[in-house]
Amino acid sequence: MQLAGVRTAAAGDATTISRLLADVIRSSYAGILDEMPIRRMVSAQCSLPRIRAEIEIPGGAPGWLGWLVATDPEGTLVGVAAGGVPVPGEGEVYALAVAGGSRRHGVGTALLAAATDRMRSYGAHDQRVELPADDDPALPFYTHMGFGPLAPRRLSRPLPPPLS
Repeated sequence: MQLAGVRTAAAGDATTISRLLADVIRSSYAGILDEMPIRRMVSAQCSLPRIRAEIEIPGGAPGWLGWLVATDPEGTLVGVAAGGVPVPGEGEVYALAVAGGSRRHGVGTALLAAATDRMRSYGAHDQRVELPADDDPALPFYTHMGFGPLAPRRLSRPLPPPLS
């Protein structure tokens, strides 16, 4: 699979972001988390009104840097990420999800790199992420990207220097 690119989400992406994120949560955590925690995550993180509002926040809110989307050459949305800098110097990855058929093709890496660049431009020198489960399926990805344990299910890394 070839990646067309990563861009800032537009209002018309909200429904697709919501569906992709919900699908990834359900498939990733089935058998790891019970049904109720999965439902709560989907309800909290995939709410269409919430995602619409977050996309349309003019200029962002304090600590919020917005949604990013990755598309394939046909324009199909294949991954999403959201993040911010809620505390000076500390970037936070709030969401990073890649459609099942597009995993292991660099989509997550491209989304994380774009989010990292945004965070760095807002003064972040460290980056954090919190995972919903101890045996989270995303743990190998984040470990490979240089994140290490900060607390149970909370990972951190110093931001790598910008690519030249």
